[in-house]
Amino acid sequence: MLVENVKFTARSNTAQRIIAAGIVFAVLYLASSIVLTLLLAVLIAYFLDPAVSLLDRIHIPRAIGAILVLLASTAVLAGLGYLFVQRVDDFAADWPRYSLVIRKGAVAVDRKLASVEKHVAEMTPPEEVERARPAVRIENSQPVHELLLRGIGSLYSTLLVVTFLPFLIFFMLAAKHRLWLATLHLFPDGERARAEQALLQVGVVLRGYMVGNALVALILMLASGLFFWMIHLDYPFLAGAISGMLSLVPYLGAVLAWAPPFLIGMAQWNSIGPFVGVAGALSFFHVIAINLLVPALVGRRVRLNALAVTIALMFWGWLWGAVGLILAIPITATVKVICDHTEGWQPLGRFLGSRDPVRQKA
Repeated sequence: MLVENVKFTARSNTAQRIIAAGIVFAVLYLASSIVLTLLLAVLIAYFLDPAVSLLDRIHIPRAIGAILVLLASTAVLAGLGYLFVQRVDDFAADWPRYSLVIRKGAVAVDRKLASVEKHVAEMTPPEEVERARPAVRIENSQPVHELLLRGIGSLYSTLLVVTFLPFLIFFMLAAKHRLWLATLHLFPDGERARAEQALLQVGVVLRGYMVGNALVALILMLASGLFFWMIHLDYPFLAGAISGMLSLVPYLGAVLAWAPPFLIGMAQWNSIGPFVGVAGALSFFHVIAINLLVPALVGRRVRLNALAVTIALMFWGWLWGAVGLILAIPITATVKVICDHTEGWQPLGRFLGSRDPVRQKA
């Protein structure tokens, strides 16, 4: 009877864990606006904390230091945004020239496709063409009120992030020491030392991820902009900024980075040579960034293997879209740190890690 009770208890605990995991994922999906705002605030707070700590060491109170750092960060972002918007306005004023080239290209592609279709139709018997022709079904379009409600929901999520994010970052920076002690007191006395080590490691990982990616993005934008300027491409720094940011997109970045220079180059180049050269140069920048810069500036802190990164990008991207792709690696790296410092979860941490378990023990 005792053995049966033990088996029943273990079975119940497994079921409870599955139900708890389901509830957690349901909350993450249904309350995505709130959760994403909190996670973005934590990530940005870790990024800005060294500047606030520096001001604290020169005897400036953390609350005032947090305000100063937030104001300085906002001013820098506003200045960069203003320069970017100016370049976008210039490009928009010149857009008719590019749209004409794009329309001509689209017409040429349509003619080629129509010609291919015509040749296929001539070679195919009429009865097979009629049999292969798909049935056309007219689907009811979405009602206007559904589209309006969806737009209001997206606007609400954006307003929630914009409104509460600065306040959350300020409170996290200003009350860092109080939050740190309060978090440690959530654990039993015997576990506080391990919890403190885990929290310190999480800070190192998140800060290294943010700083490393910012440096890689800056290097890619400068290299792309300088290359476009050297080949006399119109709007070189606008194209370089967008191309450098797109190059950081996992897996697809090498191809997405081609879009801005290709779009602008369609109005300048009449042969395929410049397009091939731009594609080759941007692919070279992407390979250098992924294989040298990212491992050197980000990989040393994050320490995730390629399989774990791929699964994380797929899952969090599916759950939260584009923001999920941004937060996938920090979330997975934090989970790895927690597993490394939690008894019984170390195998999962080793599975997520980038180093061989035998070498890690040595």
